[in-house]
Amino acid sequence: MKLSELIPKVEGIELAVVLENDTPEYAVYLHNAKEDIIEGIIITSVGYGENPTTGEKIKTATLRHSLEVMLPNEVAKIELIVPEVFGLYNEYWVSFWINEELFDKKFLFLPDAIHADKLTMLDSFGKLGVLLS
Repeated sequence: MKLSELIPKVEGIELAVVLENDTPEYAVYLHNAKEDIIEGIIITSVGYGENPTTGEKIKTATLRHSLEVMLPNEVAKIELIVPEVFGLYNEYWVSFWINEELFDKKFLFLPDAIHADKLTMLDSFGKLGVLLS
């Protein structure tokens, strides 16, 4: 049996960086678009890349967040994100349980994917933002 057959595919979980209420602040939100309750949710985030002028490697601190439960179609604010890291790879790992099965998914915002001219209205979040699913 292949390892890929043992790992369940994650669908119905979305992550978005959204503009907060017409302010210059941005936040990261998680959306449970599944019809299942998800529990024991752990999210880690880190930014990494390199300085384009010096070539120096850049890495932000790794942040960890947890949520006990998300109901179907629920949205939760995870963290604020500053525009200074939009030029980096911004990686989010989301792990959660459905019943007694563990799911894990990586979301990766590419450098400069989060930019004011790339924002669209995200119906699930009711705000302008950039969505990964």
